[in-house]
Amino acid sequence: DWYYPSPDGRLLAYGASVDGSEDSVLGIRNVDTGADLPDVIPRTRHASVAWSKLGDRFFYTRYPSDAPAGEERYRRRVFMHVIGRDPALDALVFGSDSALTDHPNVSISEDGRWLVVHVHKSWGVSEAYLADAAQSPLTFRRITPESPHSYEVTAHADALYILTNEGASRFALYGADPKAAARENWRLILPEHESDVLAHVTVCQRQIFAGFMHAAASRLERFSVDGASLDAIALPTVGTCDGFSALADGAEIFWGFESFASPPAVYSLALSSSEIRLWQSASRDFDASAYAVTARGAHSKDGTLIPYQLVHRRDAKLDSADNPTLLYGYGGFNVSLLPRFSRANLCFIEQGGIYVQANLRGGGEFGEAWHEAGQLAAKQNTFDDFRAVAEDLIRARVTRTERLAIHGRSNGGLLVAAAITQYPELFRAAICGVPLTDMLRYERFLIAKLWIPEYGSSSDREQFEFLRAYSPYHRIRNGTPYPAVLVTTAESDTRVAPLHARKFAAALGWATASSWPILLRTELHAGHGAGTPVSKSVSEWADIHAFLCATLDVHR
Repeated sequence: DWYYPSPDGRLLAYGASVDGSEDSVLGIRNVDTGADLPDVIPRTRHASVAWSKLGDRFFYTRYPSDAPAGEERYRRRVFMHVIGRDPALDALVFGSDSALTDHPNVSISEDGRWLVVHVHKSWGVSEAYLADAAQSPLTFRRITPESPHSYEVTAHADALYILTNEGASRFALYGADPKAAARENWRLILPEHESDVLAHVTVCQRQIFAGFMHAAASRLERFSVDGASLDAIALPTVGTCDGFSALADGAEIFWGFESFASPPAVYSLALSSSEIRLWQSASRDFDASAYAVTARGAHSKDGTLIPYQLVHRRDAKLDSADNPTLLYGYGGFNVSLLPRFSRANLCFIEQGGIYVQANLRGGGEFGEAWHEAGQLAAKQNTFDDFRAVAEDLIRARVTRTERLAIHGRSNGGLLVAAAITQYPELFRAAICGVPLTDMLRYERFLIAKLWIPEYGSSSDREQFEFLRAYSPYHRIRNGTPYPAVLVTTAESDTRVAPLHARKFAAALGWATASSWPILLRTELHAGHGAGTPVSKSVSEWADIHAFLCATLDVHR
């Protein structure tokens, strides 16, 4: 599920779970021998791990063993483990009085001194606490203000770097002395950009390497620690970089890159010469020049311009009104949809299809304000944005209703389910992956209380009203000619309860007045997606493509 190497690379802390459940058990492997140590730590779902400099211990997150029924995946806390010691003796170092839905992560400075705990309250709100690991006992002090904003702190030997949306929807970067880290002592390094979102930063050799989101794609720039721009870092094409990797005193810095027609690759930059080289890449057994990306925009119901990208063969006729088209969206939790490589999508494009990716409100592509415009009472904006893109594709004669399909997973599955029940006449087919569909009861199952800040709670009268207004399960109407629908779920999904997919498919099958099928695909021995073996992913995509070919009349 995840892994964290020790600083010297000798040991590897990793998490594994059964059937893709993501309920990880932490193991420690000796990299040289390939043997596991006897240290085994349960209840380490989505664990965060921070190794000491010597690699003899680490700080990590886990869930309590004495939680009441229904709370087993809540009240996450931070512990310290010493290699070779019984994990039952691990000391609790942070979170004894944490709230039910607090989600702490832990990190440590490269020299092993400054320990940082981020407590995520929601998608867009977090707190940060700092402790001097050289002192005993550990004493944490809050270094971020009592403010509903996001704070991500990176600790170095002599400085803290704080990335925040406080007063800056597109984020800004501050610096602070770890010994005097109160808010009034922060100094502004990179102010909010006039148009681009500051997504991530890494410090190497007293230089700041920053990744921005510009027009729903990445751009990279290098700065001095005082905030002066040094140069732009060229990327091969319009695409995505999720972050840098480097030692604080290293001679080079690395980053990953991918795009719609560029498989994942790793590049490096030598600080002495600024030379960029391709370090490693996934195989490319196709002609990337045969594909093109066209950027467009659609005006949503309230007039907001919603960007979207079409990925297609260069010889595609974009005004034929006859292209089989797959529209994908997400629009939630501050998640940004950037250019990603997908062989499954290329397969559809090779068959003459067009893949469309929409940047809907609720995502993070344009900052926190864009996220907030698609959450809670404003969630209907996300569904209106998706509709606007679908209508624009038809208006521009890219496709027509009979050859248009929509796709989304998880929160994107909710998006697709809302589209099916709000405007079913716009498209022929829908793939609704691991969806939320009953928004009046969702918070009662699995880890869904964590999502209340994003969606709201039906126990609140005002929030009940806007949840009921769009809850897909409750909007199904008997006698409606629904499009062809493929709903997917998995038996071991511990994020979104499979009951959402099952009851939605059953209700649609009962209600539809069309002859198109309503299908439910349940994967055995798999979960929400993480940890799914390649064989099962291939099987699922084969079924999705068969469904698309049959419903969109694809024969190539």
